[in-house]
Amino acid sequence: MQGSSRESLAAAQERLSSLLGAAGTDGAAIGAALFGVIDVLDANPSLRRALTDPSNDADAKVTLVQRLLTGKASADVIELVSELVRSRWSRGRDLADAADDLAAESVLASAEKAGRADRVEDELFRFERLVDADPALARALADRAAPTQSKADLVERLLADKAAPETLTLVRRAVLAGRGLHLANGLERYISLAAERREQLVAHVKVALPLEADQRDRLAAALKDLYGKAVQLNVDVDPDVLGGIRIEIGDEVLDGTVSRRLDDVRRRLAG
Repeated sequence: MQGSSRESLAAAQERLSSLLGAAGTDGAAIGAALFGVIDVLDANPSLRRALTDPSNDADAKVTLVQRLLTGKASADVIELVSELVRSRWSRGRDLADAADDLAAESVLASAEKAGRADRVEDELFRFERLVDADPALARALADRAAPTQSKADLVERLLADKAAPETLTLVRRAVLAGRGLHLANGLERYISLAAERREQLVAHVKVALPLEADQRDRLAAALKDLYGKAVQLNVDVDPDVLGGIRIEIGDEVLDGTVSRRLDDVRRRLAG
């Protein structure tokens, strides 16, 4: 997001944070309600345009939201969505994208309250790796022509009774309502949001052999010193790296693997 959309999202996140911090607030319920709002917006482009057009009166937008949601969502959710439509958005789809972030953050907050935040982040990462390593599975989950129920059943078979309920919610969302995103991108977004809630960077680490606990601790400490904030390690064992370590943090890649050095030698020989 750019410009006004980024500012509007930041303001909405502050409002959501205050709401989630209130006693008795059910983050999972708020997330479900917001996901429902997104589905309505995605299914009705004319409604989305009406709620994001800066030339439309803000009070009229709020009245429309209240008419749509009264009796279907809590007062807190209606107020949150009302603030979203009062805000300015650089692109029409940014409002729904922002609501998707807020919905996912609400689900993640529910996981935090239940003491499952680390588990959910790890399970999302493991599922992303599973899909990445199995092209047939990736095609089955991403096939837009496949019946929604068949993909839902596949997700249930893969995760039911094995993953936290919040993990299942977010994976189902990424698979069934990807909002035009590639499945891997949707999962990656939810993983990043999970890390951001704990004010951490996410480091995707590739090594040839599993890291021992003390090695993980030393690596996390070194990256914290380098970047100035805590770093969540998602470690992927890949024999193809041969040795050393490859680290991706955002758009930055730190590659010290043997395979990378061999590739450099091959390029020099070929030249």
